[in-house]
Amino acid sequence: MRHPYPIREIARQAGLSTATVDRVLNDRGNVRESTIREVREAIRDLDRQQAQVRIGGRTFMIDIVMQTPERFSTAVREALEAELPSLHPAVVRSRFHFRETCPSEELIGTLDKIAKRGSQGVILKAPDVPEIGAAVGRLVAAGIPVVTLVTDLPHSARLAYIGIDNRAAGATAAYLLQQWLGDRRGNVLTTISRGSFRGEEEREMGFRSAMRLVDPKRSLVEVTDSDGLDATQRELVLEALKRDEDIVAVYSMGGGNLATLDAFEALGRSCAVFVAHDLDHDNTRLLRERRLSAVLHHDLRQDVRRACQTIMRANKALPDDGPTLPSAIQVVTPFNLPPGVSPVPFLG
Repeated sequence: MRHPYPIREIARQAGLSTATVDRVLNDRGNVRESTIREVREAIRDLDRQQAQVRIGGRTFMIDIVMQTPERFSTAVREALEAELPSLHPAVVRSRFHFRETCPSEELIGTLDKIAKRGSQGVILKAPDVPEIGAAVGRLVAAGIPVVTLVTDLPHSARLAYIGIDNRAAGATAAYLLQQWLGDRRGNVLTTISRGSFRGEEEREMGFRSAMRLVDPKRSLVEVTDSDGLDATQRELVLEALKRDEDIVAVYSMGGGNLATLDAFEALGRSCAVFVAHDLDHDNTRLLRERRLSAVLHHDLRQDVRRACQTIMRANKALPDDGPTLPSAIQVVTPFNLPPGVSPVPFLG
């Protein structure tokens, strides 16, 4: 039982005598197993309390830099604000740098300004291009830890990636589409906001790989480079639907789903199956209206909390918690919406 605490402090925490604690720590025998467990639990309690002492009263200024549609940046902001109480006694203050679309140079300029000005950490959602990876390296060289959220920059100096296993998510979407389409003929429209986002690229790779196994004869039609913005998305989907009258389903990796459905309706076409990502305000409404079949969801509040805690660990305010594991993928239908969202009544 390695620990940094005086025997007297452990004894006080455990409610045992110092002699008993000494026998346990030095393995002198004549001690019940339950007493050994009490000493171990006391040390764990002291570890947790020491962590609280380290972060008590500290303020962490975190910069959140994201290239993403407003609907997702709003969801991230709301998730962070909802999770702030769970981070007490630390105080987390945040500076938001959100862009719906911008050249890489603009994002790099933002990251370089943060490196010059200083920060306790950066939470980043950005395209996986070498120039942004280099900017991340400059942040880390300046002593600022970087955590990527939702989409990764695996070849950069970032500290950790927080989010789902995107390949597994794509494979899950393929499974759901194949199950629901069954023997129905028709092609699948795949929509990506921009190919330089690794998360979406990995979703597509997982989806295509799984579709080759579960439904190899079905064609996939790709729409990309809309940045997830509704106006651009609608025009691109309209063009795709006019070119291919056999499209009957959609897997959306990058958003703009209301615009995609509007394009189907403008041409009098129906969408038999529509699998999307993330329970933002648009997708929640579309799911409630049963215009989406399912949403592949992850707990964004949990992800934002984990990102903040990872930055705290980098600042030596929390103990190391081991490797960062992917977030759980939830398949959400109109009938299993998360707590706080009213379920859809069954209409038969």
